[in-house]
Amino acid sequence: MAIGRRLLRRKPPAEPPAPARLAQVDSTPQSTPVAEAPDPPPSPPRRHEPRPLSHHPLVRGGTYAWAILGVLLLSVTVLFAIGRLTVVVVPLVLALFPAAVLAPPTQLLKRRGLPDAVAALVILLAALGLLAGLSTLLTPQVASQLEDLSEQLETGYRQARQFLESGPLGLDPVPVDDMIANARDRLAAEGGEVGSRVLEAGIVVLEGFTGLILGLFALFFYLKDGEKIAGWLRSLFPRRARADVRQIGDRVWFTIGAYIRGLLVIGLVDATAIGIGLVVLRVPLALPLAVLVFFGALFPIVGAFLAGTVAVLVALATNGLPAALAVLVLILVVQQVEGHLLTPILLGRATALHPLAVIAALTAGGILLGVLGAFLSVPLTASAARAIGYLREERTPS
Repeated sequence: MAIGRRLLRRKPPAEPPAPARLAQVDSTPQSTPVAEAPDPPPSPPRRHEPRPLSHHPLVRGGTYAWAILGVLLLSVTVLFAIGRLTVVVVPLVLALFPAAVLAPPTQLLKRRGLPDAVAALVILLAALGLLAGLSTLLTPQVASQLEDLSEQLETGYRQARQFLESGPLGLDPVPVDDMIANARDRLAAEGGEVGSRVLEAGIVVLEGFTGLILGLFALFFYLKDGEKIAGWLRSLFPRRARADVRQIGDRVWFTIGAYIRGLLVIGLVDATAIGIGLVVLRVPLALPLAVLVFFGALFPIVGAFLAGTVAVLVALATNGLPAALAVLVLILVVQQVEGHLLTPILLGRATALHPLAVIAALTAGGILLGVLGAFLSVPLTASAARAIGYLREERTPS
């Protein structure tokens, strides 16, 4: 018992020192850490690849230059072919203008149930009958006043001749007789070429008659099969471009139709106003001069000026200077009303061209193709402007 009590009284064993405890803790098994993936080896330095030769600015500029030359060469070739085929090309182009005017009534008859050929033939015959009736109405008017007009023009010529030969305004006298004699001598010297010129004139007349017949046939088929012809022309283009071709074609056709209809309305207003004024002033050939003003309206700016000049000269030769001045004032007033009221309303939407552009187009067309070029220049320029505007809108990102 004594021994047991002694054992109980013994102190518990002392704790090991701190390093020993740490050693024991470190000696416990631990989880093995996961090995990280090694870093990829550095990529070798990238070599500078040479730019393709086609991307060089000089090569690209040369490509564009050759493309422009090719387009110019193709344009010159087409123009040369058109120049050689004017008897065919001109009637086909000119027939588009009356077709643009006559297409709406033709479509109306077609919707009423008439066959296409019958509707086109009825409208074409009605238009030709209107022109024939106008010619029948004007011929007696001109014939009845032509003799009086020729006498008055002869009197005016003698007065002008005496005025020039008297040395007007302190100037030297103008030798009118010598000028006439020189002109006669020149014509006599060129008498050997009269036969060839007569032959050339005969060829021109024959070509004109052929072109007239071809133009009438073209007008008939434009009225009869206009949609089919337009569809065939669109089929010549790639499929992806046909939608744009259709839009451009619609805009060009609208421009031509609105332009011609607007000119006809303006010409009718001008001819009516000037014709009434000529009747009031008792100027002879009032009706033929009014018709001349009407057709002169088909040539903007230039046509009205020329028709007005003829009217003033007739008034000067027949009724004297006061009547000529009155006709001049009348024409200027009518032209101001046309330029500031009728033209912006009727033609502004159709052409959208500045007056300077109109004058430039008329001048260029007259230089290139004469009267035909002056007639075609404005609608073609307006149509080209419409087409370019559409392409610019389509290619501009929104």
